[in-house]
Amino acid sequence: MSENVAILGLGTMGAGMAVNLLKAGFSLTVYNRTASKAQELVSAGARLTSTPAKAADGASIVIGMLADDIASRAVWTGKDGAIEGVGQGAILIESSTVSPAWISELAGYAAQRGAELLDAPVTGSRMQAQAGQLSFLVGGNDSTLQAVTPVLRAMSKDIFHLGPIGSGAKMKLINNFLCGVQVASLAEGLTWIERSGLDREMALSILKSGAPGSPLLGAISSRMVNHDYAVNFLLKLMTKDLNYAQIEAAACGVDLKTAEISRSLFEAAIAKGYGDEDMASVIEPLRANQEEKR
Repeated sequence: MSENVAILGLGTMGAGMAVNLLKAGFSLTVYNRTASKAQELVSAGARLTSTPAKAADGASIVIGMLADDIASRAVWTGKDGAIEGVGQGAILIESSTVSPAWISELAGYAAQRGAELLDAPVTGSRMQAQAGQLSFLVGGNDSTLQAVTPVLRAMSKDIFHLGPIGSGAKMKLINNFLCGVQVASLAEGLTWIERSGLDREMALSILKSGAPGSPLLGAISSRMVNHDYAVNFLLKLMTKDLNYAQIEAAACGVDLKTAEISRSLFEAAIAKGYGDEDMASVIEPLRANQEEKR
């Protein structure tokens, strides 16, 4: 493949994305704050750089997959940030779940360098990233999207073009708002089941096959039942996403009351030390509270 691609951030999602780009034959440069996490990728053929600017230097496509606005801003525009290394005509892809306000600002920095920006957050978690089965939610120019489609296709099953810059970020926040509320309500519902005397497996079978059923309910309920909190989606990141969703919805005159309630459950779990666990662990403080009341 002729494209030189750079990935900034090798966390839960970025590492899997990088593996699939290498499998597809792209020349890949990577940057990660903790360099040791890149060693397997280096062994597979990636080039590791010491700064984001060096990663972006010479890359035709630069992809960010970072935790939040703060991390994204630091990697793109901080000291030795990627913007410093971006060449004219490069295409930048911000795949992090960040605020539309930051996307708009980042687009301005890209334009100053003669580069184009797409906001292209993803749906899916660690397993989908590893399997190349993500869905990209894209905002930006259609011609820019067409130019990077082969790269995105190597990491995904679907690519949705939602409109101008910022559209992908908005759609991702709506998606994660609905996911976060469902996970929080499942945590409450499952705790209720466990304390009600009902057969838990039968109750969950009824829920999964009935109207409340969804792929998310099936996956998260299994993790909750098995106390399996290996990270597919970090609990603290869902908390952040619900906060961003509330801010963005408020700008449209919508008060996300259920996001506020759900976020309080995630914040309680962070306070109990579950922030770096999978978001399914949001149930544990509820279980503990119920035990204390017994």
